[in-house]
Amino acid sequence: MSRSLDRRAFLKFTGALGAAGAITATVGACSGPASTNDSGAGGDGLDELTAVIGYGNDQSWDPTQTASAFSMAAIQHLYEGLLDTDPITREPYPALATALPADTTATTWSFTLRDGATWHDGQPVTADDVVFTFERVLDPEAMVLTRSFFHTWLREVARVDDRTVELRFHYAFPDAAKRLGIAKIMPRHVFGEDGAWDEATGGLVVGSGPYRLASHQPKSNTAFEAFDGYNGPRPPAFPRMNWLSVVDAAPRVARVSGDSAEAQIAENIPYANVEQLRGDGLEVRGAAGMNHAFLMFNTGNPPFDDVRVRRALLYAIDIDQLIEVGLRGYGLPATSFLDEGNPSHRPASTVYAHDPDHARQLLAEAGVTDLSVTLMAVNVSWLVDCLPTIKESWDAIGVSTTLEPQETSALFTKMDQNQDYQVVAAVSNPNQFGLDADLILRYNYTADGLWMGYARWGGSAAAADLFARMDEASAEPDPGRKLELTQEYLDIVAEQAVLYPVVHTELLTAWDPARITGVRAQAYPGINVLQARPASS
Repeated sequence: MSRSLDRRAFLKFTGALGAAGAITATVGACSGPASTNDSGAGGDGLDELTAVIGYGNDQSWDPTQTASAFSMAAIQHLYEGLLDTDPITREPYPALATALPADTTATTWSFTLRDGATWHDGQPVTADDVVFTFERVLDPEAMVLTRSFFHTWLREVARVDDRTVELRFHYAFPDAAKRLGIAKIMPRHVFGEDGAWDEATGGLVVGSGPYRLASHQPKSNTAFEAFDGYNGPRPPAFPRMNWLSVVDAAPRVARVSGDSAEAQIAENIPYANVEQLRGDGLEVRGAAGMNHAFLMFNTGNPPFDDVRVRRALLYAIDIDQLIEVGLRGYGLPATSFLDEGNPSHRPASTVYAHDPDHARQLLAEAGVTDLSVTLMAVNVSWLVDCLPTIKESWDAIGVSTTLEPQETSALFTKMDQNQDYQVVAAVSNPNQFGLDADLILRYNYTADGLWMGYARWGGSAAAADLFARMDEASAEPDPGRKLELTQEYLDIVAEQAVLYPVVHTELLTAWDPARITGVRAQAYPGINVLQARPASS
């Protein structure tokens, strides 16, 4: 693959606009049960867990490339990292490795692999598999999606012996412990074969995790079976799982509600259905986080190269009305690129509170009159509900606005074919990769990344300054100073308003407490049932 990732390929790999726009749930306690394969899978009342996922299952299943909500959630059950993170606390725990690093400030970390760990095809997991995986992650030619989360601090991964590896850093990076779960270890004997990465894109899975892939029907469902050879820290509780891909809201709700309900849990519940589902005896909960609707401006298309125009359109939005009408109260105005619950959050130096007079003033200062805007958008249901408020707000300051919601694939195709698009509204949630600010910003703001390419801003002097500040903060060893540097570059992101959140939302998950127990809402896409239990067990 070329150094610059082909955009249509990226769409196939990730479904990145819209696939990352849900808040769903994990089930179980924060700490996993003791490592054992004798877990009594299935208990007395639920041999097969049925889940409803509100996104397509037809995106890439390559863990190094995907940001698809369905694929990423499934991958947590199929693959393991050296370390993985608890889905709620986000604290790291040993997965394929036997222990956490003794000193997270060291620039070399050594890991011993779990004795007896095997791939789903029965082959042993070895140090060569770990090296193979990280070579792909760090390869500047492959330029996989996960590279931006590693290459700034990770120099190389080396084999010490068959069960021991060393990770060698450019500089001390304690946050690495929470990032290693992004790099799911993959078998060299499978994916080292010619064409195997393409097969991974289409659904080839050979992992070491507690579940194995039993069957996969794109656009329909994916079935899992408990892996008998698993001896890791979080064994399966169900002999089988069936995850249904149901993108449309009404049938998704129907699958989990009423006397004919076939599922025990469903994600991405529409706000309008909350009371109905609670009346049916279901628990419905959510969690606030990074899930957000954002605007991205094409700075290669005047007048959106003028920061005053970009800022004017953000100031113009009646965010209170958008939250009340479009989100029915399940959202908060963006006061920074980060959500207010993020440990690195503070209000940015520029906060886009509703100020139509200031918006008109900025347009006048930019010399812009009679502006007409076509706002292209993904057709994620809750975002579509917000679009009329954005149109009304922009019309109110004299900007004639046309809305074009559409399927994600259609949106990408139009942006690929026509570089004269103006503004895009979409949804995203980098929290599915992690919580630290450096990771979240690098998902969107990377010099050679997808988003900066579409915004046509990554090669600007302002972008170069931002990327340099991000690198400086990443390498800073003092936590207090790192936070200061991080908040300084977050101010720049807010001031430049190239790709910026309008609102951070809370989306909802529903489950049947009579069938499954221990469900807690998580603030990023997909479901995690590695610690789920049947309610009767």
